[in-house]
Parts: sequence; C-alpha cells; structure tokens
Amino acid sequence: MKSSTAPLPSGRFTIGKVFDFEAGHRLPGLPPEHKCSRQHGHTYEVEIILTAPALQEPGFVTDFGDLAPFKRYLNTELDHQNLHEVLDFEPTSELLARHLAGWFIQNVQPGIAGRLVAVRVRETRRSWARFDVATT
Repeated sequence: MKSSTAPLPSGRFTIGKVFDFEAGHRLPGLPPEHKCSRQHGHTYEVEIILTAPALQEPGFVTDFGDLAPFKRYLNTELDHQNLHEVLDFEPTSELLARHLAGWFIQNVQPGIAGRLVAVRVRETRRSWARFDVATT
C-alpha cells in the first residue's frame, strides 16, 4: 500500500516552543525557615503549547516566528527581575504559568492561527508547573 493512498486520521495538530529567562524571587507567604522564603533565582523555562484542527500554509499550526512578542515580553518584563517586585501575585510556578497564559491569550493569540492549550513553567530540570487553558 502506498503511503499517499492511506487514509489520514482525523485529529488536531499540536506544537510547542520553549523560551527561557533568568529571574529571582522569594515566596514571603512561606514560613521563614522554608528555603524558598529567602531570595533565590532560577533559569526559568517556559513552554507554550498550541493546537489547531487544521494547518495554515505551508503546513503550520502557527509560524514559530509569530511567537516573538511573547519572547519580547519575557525579556523586557521578567528577565533579570525580582519577580515578587514586578508581579502583583505570589510568584509560584503555578501562578506564573497562569499569568503567562493570560498574557499570551490577550497579546499574541488574536494574531495567530493556533490556540493556546497550556503553559508549562520549569524552575529546575526536575520540577515544573503547567496551566491548562479551559476550552469553552
């Protein structure tokens, strides 16, 4: 059977792109003896996950280049900042993932074909938090 004659399954296409930034934070809501209540820093890794039921020419969910405004936001607003000083919420990875999802939906998503599925924020190689966008 030739691959060109095989029936294609229905489904959705999904892509992801990883960005990073350096920042410090502390979590003052924790007890003073908790190590994360003290100032410390991370090389944050942020993954944006997008989906679409069909592809745009030449076969993209979204051109990765169209995600540049998100990288600019990370670079100008969060990179080399104390997150607890520039954000109006406790800067846990969970809340940061939700914040970044909201920023992406408002500022990037209107101009692209793909739709945001989730944002994953990684503080270390072994720990991450993910915010999944509710579908309506």
